[in-house]
Parts: sequence; structure tokens; C-alpha cells
Amino acid sequence: MAAQREWFEKDYYKVLGVKDDASQKEITKAYRKMARESHPDTHPGDDAAEDRFKEVSAAYDVLGDESKRKEYDEVRRLGPAAGGFGGFGGQGAPPGGFNFNVGADGLGDVLGQMFGRGRRGGGASAAAGPQRGADVEAVLTLSFLDAARGLTTTLHLTADAQCSTCNGSGAKPGTQPKVCSQCGGRGVVDDNQGFFSFQSACRGCGGAGVIIEQPCGTCRGSGIEHRPRDVQARIPAGVADGQRIRLRGRGAPGRNGGPHGDLIVECKVTPHPLFGRDQNNLTLHLPITFAEAALGGEVEVPTLDGPHVTLRLRPGTQSGSRHRVKGKGIETAKHTGDLIVTVDVQVPTDLTPEQRSAVEALAAATTVSPRKHLEG
Repeated sequence: MAAQREWFEKDYYKVLGVKDDASQKEITKAYRKMARESHPDTHPGDDAAEDRFKEVSAAYDVLGDESKRKEYDEVRRLGPAAGGFGGFGGQGAPPGGFNFNVGADGLGDVLGQMFGRGRRGGGASAAAGPQRGADVEAVLTLSFLDAARGLTTTLHLTADAQCSTCNGSGAKPGTQPKVCSQCGGRGVVDDNQGFFSFQSACRGCGGAGVIIEQPCGTCRGSGIEHRPRDVQARIPAGVADGQRIRLRGRGAPGRNGGPHGDLIVECKVTPHPLFGRDQNNLTLHLPITFAEAALGGEVEVPTLDGPHVTLRLRPGTQSGSRHRVKGKGIETAKHTGDLIVTVDVQVPTDLTPEQRSAVEALAAATTVSPRKHLEG
């Protein structure tokens, strides 16, 4: 990939508020936080927030891709003013040019990365080429059961989408964009400087390669409008509360033929009245009587799928003990969890005369103290 001019002017690490040696995980975490804080959907009509969101997205588009980040770091190291930032022809650069602190052998490579063209020519500048669409974030609230089983649902979004009037062409219906005569549709023009040949975005078409003489009245020639749209989303079985799912190509449309961004869905799972969750295991607290705990026996246990299963209790089962029912947890494509049952012995609070007599007889017959280890 050819380096962009903005790489010399923008400190993307500073934009995301991370250090130069931050891990990819740290960069992603910082981007998600800033994207949520400045997303246009949460700040309608706030141009500053929208600009901030675009700036954060542009920074992540580079730093979030390991190969782009590697090229960006190299550009920073060899960039203007002996590797510093400050723009083209800024402080430390000679008038009308750049100050590259590299040897003669490396000069052609640096210039080739900057403008997408070396000694033998090459492709167009990245700034004038296709641009990937922004990622779109949405929140989906799921029931506990739907999260466990998975489902296909429709997300109702209000975000950038292909213009419904011109189908993304940017031109008024009944007309077509015309190929730019200055660049021949390439979006860039050549600037021959002796031994080197540079490319820059075409001023006639702004790098788009086409000129729209009669812009669409809905999108004003951009091919993109901010409108409601529905997106079909498949939520896999076993999704957890707070988990984020990336749907490739379901985000905002790209520009100049660039790919769509992604749709990132954050799942919010509502609690279940009976069951809890520990990864793919389901958890359940099961009340039992003193007699069932002391004598043992069989008790019926509910499952998430409906049918009860039988749990066999040994005589002397203690309150708080955990019992595993295999294969009755959450089933995913890779693993099926278990049902973990914690028994809670219920002590009666309103005894009948017969029950009181029976308990008193048990107390009289009990000869071993459970606190014997505390004596002395």
C-alpha cells in the first residue's frame, strides 16, 4: 500500500490516545471507546463530534491494520524534518521541499511510498483512490434464551447508506457522471520531476475520476445519505452479555468505489429468572428439604430447553454443594456446556405441632455436635 500524505501530518497514536508501542488490543479498545463517545448517532447535528468520529476512524483504519501500521511507523521514522511531524514543508524542511535524512539509495523508495510511484512509476495515490467506509456500531438487546440459542434478527439503524435516489452514483436520476477529462478517470495526475514521477489527486474531479454535472438532490452528489435502514444479522448461539460481533461489509458505504465498513453489534443480554451463566455452563440454585438432604433421594431439576432431568442426591447432602448435569448447558458450534446445580437446604419457619415433635425427637437422638472441633 502506498503511504498517504496525511501520514506525515497526523499522529494517529495521539489521536487514539495510545503509546507508540501499544498492542493491537489496546489500540482496538481505545478506538471503540472514542468511537462510542463521538458517534454521530449519539450527537445528532453536532459537526464537531462527526469530525472527531471521522478522525478516530481514520486513525484506526491505519493502526488497526498491522501491515498499514508497519508502513506508517516506517514513514514516521523517515518522514519530513528527519522523522518528525509538522506537515509538508514545515519546520526543519528546506523551502519548497522536504528534509529527508536518508542516503541516496533509499531516497527513491521513500518517495515511492509517499506518492505511490517510484522510479518506474506505479499506482495511484491512496488519498485519491478508493476509501473504505466507516464502521457502524449498534446495540442489540437479547433475551437470555435467544442469546443461548442464537437467532437471525433485523437491526433497525439510522446511519450512512447508499443513496436511495441515485443508487450511489451521486448524479441526478436520468443523468450519469462523466469521466474526468483531466485525469481520464484515474483520479490522479502525473507530475514529472526529471528522474522522478509523482502523482497527486486530480483537482478537476477531486480524485473521484468522474465529474457530476447534475448532482442528486438527495445526497448532493456524494452518493451517500444518512437514513434509516434494516440489516439482517445472524447472532451465533452462546453470545455473552457485552460481546461485540463484527458483521463484515454491513457498515457505511465506501467512497470512490471503496469497500463498505463493518457493522459492530454490541449484545446486551437480559437476566433469566432461574438460570445464571458461567461461560457455556448454566447455573441453577435448587431448594431442597432437610429430609431430602439427610436421607437422599431423587429430585426434578428444570433445564433451559424445557424437559426436567432427575438429580440423585446422596444421603447427607450438604447445603451449598454443587452437582453437575452433563450436556445441559449452552450448546455452541464448538462446545456444549453443563448445568451446574447448587442445592440450598431450606429450613422451615412455620412448623406444625407434628413437625415440631419430629424435630424435637431428632434433636434428642442427636449425640454428635457439629461444633465439636471448636471446643477447647
